[in-house]
Amino acid sequence: MKIPSWLIRPFTTLVERYYPDPFVFAVLMSLLTFVLALIATDATPASALQSWGDGLPKLLAFTAQLSITLLGAHALAHTDRVQRFLAAVGSLPRSANAAYALVALTAGVGSLIAWSLGLVAGATIARQVAIQCSKRGIRVHYPLLVASAYGGFVVWHMGYSASAALFVATPGHSLEAEMGILPITETIFTIQNGFLALVTLVAVAVLCPMMRPSEEEILEIDPALLEESETLDVPTVIPETPAQRLENMRSLSSALGLALVAYIAYSFYQKGFYLTLDIVNWSFVGAGLLLARSPLHYVRLIENASSTVGPIILQYPFYAGILGMMIATGLVTVISDWFASVTTAETLSVGAFLSAGLVNMFIPSGGGQWAVQGPIFIEAANQLQVDHSVIVLAIAYGDQWTNMVQPFWTIPLLAIAGLQLRQIMGYTVMIFFVTGAIFITGLLLMGAG
Repeated sequence: MKIPSWLIRPFTTLVERYYPDPFVFAVLMSLLTFVLALIATDATPASALQSWGDGLPKLLAFTAQLSITLLGAHALAHTDRVQRFLAAVGSLPRSANAAYALVALTAGVGSLIAWSLGLVAGATIARQVAIQCSKRGIRVHYPLLVASAYGGFVVWHMGYSASAALFVATPGHSLEAEMGILPITETIFTIQNGFLALVTLVAVAVLCPMMRPSEEEILEIDPALLEESETLDVPTVIPETPAQRLENMRSLSSALGLALVAYIAYSFYQKGFYLTLDIVNWSFVGAGLLLARSPLHYVRLIENASSTVGPIILQYPFYAGILGMMIATGLVTVISDWFASVTTAETLSVGAFLSAGLVNMFIPSGGGQWAVQGPIFIEAANQLQVDHSVIVLAIAYGDQWTNMVQPFWTIPLLAIAGLQLRQIMGYTVMIFFVTGAIFITGLLLMGAG
């Protein structure tokens, strides 16, 4: 079964013609936030500008973390053994439809484990599947393949790295007096959430092959990417000096990798199996060091990956500025208050979902969203006697949902895949509509239960 091209083409054409580069999108969202703050709040131009400027450095630590995520994962993916494994996985599909579905499922499973893993694994698998399909004469539309990987990311906030659920499960969190401690067994580890995640992921895996273009419209992977060396070769040298012997001593990089593995294991022993972005990062780096041929080889792998982090370093501070402006001016409170005021006990979860989806367009950060929207909707839930767990999940679902039309999280994915935003966003808009219907239906059923 295939979705008629006349239904998909308007979205792809609209995006290709009018959807700007992610950096330009960030600039436009900054200007829109400034105007809305002046219209909807008591902020003055000077105070709005001040809050924007004060917010610019607030995500620098996160920017550095995400840069290490991309560097470490890219380097790991280009080690010899991982390349052989990825080639084997990429060889699994026997048809283009199977390729799209495999990439979506792989990215989705990775996202449920850790959001960063889903983005990196999805992009890497998409690229490798495209390479293997090209070698075997299977024509796949590379933009749709990468869109399938991003589509799998739509379930990340239903998984183990769900920031909202982890926040309310932490003793001493800021809303403990209003809602108590809500263990993850009542949010992400419920049967309802697990079933909805499964339904969503299967729907994406089924939808992506249905969006395949006609044969004449297929755009295969760029030959330059196809011919690019799959592993980074370090020139073979005969170690003649102590320095050269150290640079090519595999035991040295392996020792450092083992030290990181030991640290991670000890952290799990002390705190339980709790994944943080730092743990994910050191896992990537540790595994890369263990699999690299030598310290020098790992340095070259990192150098090869470094060109992919530029857009992240440039754009993320501007989203931090938007976050600072929305919080300081009270704009995010105005938006959330309105949604809370027009809902009933039966529809509060849907209101929270839609509100979170809208705010995510301006503040694409799950933790940041819950910090500003959580208090408003928990207060409304207390007044209307709505289950707190449903509200937590509703905000989580809204946050992940509009990622399909917000380019913030496409940056690392596109950097690895080697594509432009407008090449995939037309397909993710379709995923946005389908998954939105699934999430709203699921929330209404949870509320009815």
